[in-house]
Amino acid sequence: MAKKAVFGIAKSESEAITIADNLKAAGFTENDISVLFPDKQGSKDFAHEQHTKAPEGAATGAGSGAILGGALGWMVGIGALAIPGLGPFIAAGPIMAALAGAAGGAAAGGLTGALIGMGIPEYEAKRYEGKVKGGNILLSVHTEDSQERDRAKKLLEAGGAEDISYTGEASVPKD
Repeated sequence: MAKKAVFGIAKSESEAITIADNLKAAGFTENDISVLFPDKQGSKDFAHEQHTKAPEGAATGAGSGAILGGALGWMVGIGALAIPGLGPFIAAGPIMAALAGAAGGAAAGGLTGALIGMGIPEYEAKRYEGKVKGGNILLSVHTEDSQERDRAKKLLEAGGAEDISYTGEASVPKD
C-alpha cells in the first residue's frame, strides 16, 4: 500500500461519528476513511439501514450497529463481517477491503494480522484489536502525503480519539 494511514480509537459512537464527519468536511473522501466496530446486535438491522442518515431502528432503541451504521451510511463498502476468534464486526472504507481480502489471513491472524498487513506494527495492531474487542471504534484515514497525514492526525486528536498512530516507511516516535 503506497498510501499511509493514520489510525485512532474512538471511545463512543458519537465521538466516531463526529470525527468521521469532520474528516469528510475537511476534504477526505469516503474512500479514505475507514471504521471498524463490534456488531453487538447482529448485522441484520445495520445491513438494511446502511443507506439512510437516520435509521428508524435508532429512534426505537436499536443497538449501536444501526445507529452508528446509519450515521456513517455515506461511507463506501460498509457491511458486516465475522472475524474468526473475535465475532461479528461492522466495517466501512478501505479497512473493509483489507479485512475481506485477507479472509485467509484473517482466519489465521484475526484483526491483528489484517492490521499488520496494512502496515501497522504488531504491538500497535494487538493493542487496537484489544480496544476494538472492548467495544471501542477503530478509525483510519488513508493519506497521500505528510501534510494530509498531519491534518488527519489533528482532526482525530481534536475529536478526542486515543492511541493515534500512523503507518509509514519507518516508525516515528510519538510526541
